[in-house]
Formats: sequence, structure tokens, C-alpha cells
Amino acid sequence: MVHKLYRDFVDATQKVFNLMLNISDVSEHPSEDFKCDDEVDIVVGVVGDLQGKIVYRFPVSTSLNMVNIMSGMEFNAVDVFVASAISEIANIISGNVMTTLSDSKIQCDILPPEQYKLDANDNKKYEIATNCCICTIIGKICLEIRLNRAS
Repeated sequence: MVHKLYRDFVDATQKVFNLMLNISDVSEHPSEDFKCDDEVDIVVGVVGDLQGKIVYRFPVSTSLNMVNIMSGMEFNAVDVFVASAISEIANIISGNVMTTLSDSKIQCDILPPEQYKLDANDNKKYEIATNCCICTIIGKICLEIRLNRAS
């Protein structure tokens, strides 16, 4: 299950980046390669047969590059518009994955994306936990998949 989810998220990210940003050169790398001090983190909650969250870690430079391409305007700092645009990218990727899961008879819905602040006290154990980094010509994105099967 972990490998399937990992693969579904990588495939959905590649598809969304190709369709929305016209970026076809998207590759995956181990999350240990991801080092970033300045990032925008977006969390998308998951409910249904699987419950938990997906955390998208966008370095500021990647965020700005994405929104510059999407809007055709130049942005130099993360503001409400930029955060909203990258939240929508995370939402679309997550929605694509939930559709793929439904084809496998796993029924899940996503909650609206929110900016995420790392909580050092979040020691919750997740049955399905994996990370991956997606590398593109405009920068990296790290995905943290943290899910449990519904009881």
C-alpha cells in the first residue's frame, strides 16, 4: 500500500505539473536530499477509508517559480495570492490521487488545503508513512504522506 500511494502521488504530481505548468521533466528522489530553510508548507487532510494528511513542502523559490508560470506575473515574495495558488496545486494533486484510489475501491475525500506549521509535539504514528521529493527545472517539492486505515 505504501508503494502504491507513493507511486500515485509521484504520477499525479507529474501529470499536474505537465498540464498546469507545462513542465514534463519531473523526477523523484529520496526525501533525504531535501534541505530547505525557507519553505511554504501546505497540508491536505484525508478522510474516509484512509485518514490523515499529506504535507507538501514547497521551497519559497519553487513556490514563486510555480506562481510566476501559472499567472504570467512576477512575484518576489510569498503573499496570500502565492500561498493560495500553491495550495490549489496541492489540492489538485491530492484530488487526482483520491480519484486513482477510488479505482482501487479505496474511498477517500480531501479537506481544503491549509498552510501548515510543523508541530514538534506531533508524535502520532502513521501506518502508512512515506516521503518523496519531486525535482523539476523550477525546483524541488517534498511530499510527506501520513495516513492510517480507518478503523
